[in-house]
Amino acid sequence: MKSYRKELHFNTPGRRAYVNITSQVQKCIDESGISEGMVLVNAMNITASVFINDDEAGLHQDFEKWLEALAPEKPYSQYRHNGFEDNADAHLKRQIMGREAVVAVTGGKLDFGTWEQLFYGEFDGKRDKRVLVKIIGE
Repeated sequence: MKSYRKELHFNTPGRRAYVNITSQVQKCIDESGISEGMVLVNAMNITASVFINDDEAGLHQDFEKWLEALAPEKPYSQYRHNGFEDNADAHLKRQIMGREAVVAVTGGKLDFGTWEQLFYGEFDGKRDKRVLVKIIGE
């Protein structure tokens, strides 16, 4: 069995963003030479997420509205964590959207269902963050 590891880097200009990383992960699969296996895509920061969903702008706006209703950014004083930083809402949003995605690799391609795409979700941006891509297989 072979393995491959690569880190992707992101620095979004705004506090929150949804970045389609499907092609970047597929490029990693191509580089790895692995045609049958699994790929783990993991946000390596506690205020960012990796998830699978549809690449549709209206849905992304719905994510933003829904997450903001569940964990509003302001007022900062509503969160105890914000005595240290002002990003408690980002930690909560990450918890909701998830830390990682695992996808089958079949025939050297991401083995997705209809409309599925991989996303990096940023909830406390404006600085360098990493995403781990780890592929194992044959």
